[in-house]
Amino acid sequence: MRNVLYGKCVKCGKTYAATPDLTTCECGGILDITYDYDYIKTQLTKEKLAQRQERTMWRYRELLPIEESTEPTPLRVGWSPLYEEQRLADQLGLKKLWVKDDGQNPTASLKDRASAMAVAKAREAGAKVIACSSTGNAASSLAGNAAAAGLKTYIFVPSRAPKGKVAQLMTFGATVISVQGSYEDTFELSKAAIDKWGWYNRNAAINPYLSEGKKTVSLEIMEQLNWEVPDYIAISVGDGCTIAGLWKGLKDLHAIGFIDRLPRLISAQAGGCCPINRAIAENQPWHPMEENTLADSIAVGVPRNADKALMAIRESNGIVVNVSDEEIMAAQQLLGRTCGVFGEPAGVTGTAGVKKLCEQGVIGKDDTVVSVVTGNGLKDVANAIKAAGEPISIPSDMELLLKAFAEAGIVVE
Repeated sequence: MRNVLYGKCVKCGKTYAATPDLTTCECGGILDITYDYDYIKTQLTKEKLAQRQERTMWRYRELLPIEESTEPTPLRVGWSPLYEEQRLADQLGLKKLWVKDDGQNPTASLKDRASAMAVAKAREAGAKVIACSSTGNAASSLAGNAAAAGLKTYIFVPSRAPKGKVAQLMTFGATVISVQGSYEDTFELSKAAIDKWGWYNRNAAINPYLSEGKKTVSLEIMEQLNWEVPDYIAISVGDGCTIAGLWKGLKDLHAIGFIDRLPRLISAQAGGCCPINRAIAENQPWHPMEENTLADSIAVGVPRNADKALMAIRESNGIVVNVSDEEIMAAQQLLGRTCGVFGEPAGVTGTAGVKKLCEQGVIGKDDTVVSVVTGNGLKDVANAIKAAGEPISIPSDMELLLKAFAEAGIVVE
């Protein structure tokens, strides 16, 4: 890979050759892929990018750690819509608000970006089997992307994983292991199994290439904004890989001169499970927390990418905000009713955080914000119904309909 220099440990600084099966540093630190930006500048320009017809994450090949001969993965991952939502911006008291709906990826979450990268690197490594642990979305994205590429998967999920996500796994033909315990228990069992059988490792805490896939969401955002940088980008945070990838993409664009400044990040976590935000707020090392939130995709009490996430928040002079489950469910309805975007609880946590910060006056009328919705609401129908309520249920009778409307306070226009 002419565009990649090496993998560098975020803890001790040791460097490693960027082989397809690269994992962690011998000190236990997570690696970061380091690029040759001078070379990339000779290969990629805004004009060249604008002429490309491919509307997937692979349009940014010069900024991705793949061989020139590596083919794009089969599913269409990336280039999700970025909606300008002025009505919601006005309601929140913002100058501009955009919503990036990454629930429109093939398996309905942002994590398709990481899984597509995992499949590409597994192919380069000659692997036939990929495995991971997940709270749900990483699992379904891996299973779907691997199935399309003809690779076998072993997926470990905590038993609390929503049925919608487990249904995806089973449909995609994965061998699914439902672990009776926390996400930490699930991760440890997957790690032991991967070590025992030598499967290709898709775990974000181990495989440094996954953040490189996730960073394409920020590459898209900036291209869709015609390289005009917003003041803030808000995103939900669980194990830390997504916000780290988001920041990496922004730094890449700044390094090659595509953007002239960097936005501040908004790290949104559930109040019942916020070890990364708590570490920032208290200026202390992170400590484990219980996984006490309905937003299962970010219910990570022991974040495995904490180092990169904390670095991203601090480097961006970012803001941390914790929201309750009630605020998350309110954000589901807000996005649905003002934007027509259906997000799962973890997917809308970033927007819940934006709303809360607007109410607190932390961000306001002169600010521009992008909020990333990381997963589709069909992933967790039970909580969507809990947030929105049940439908009116009556026999086919107009008198009963009129009575139901009156009882519900509905005025027909």
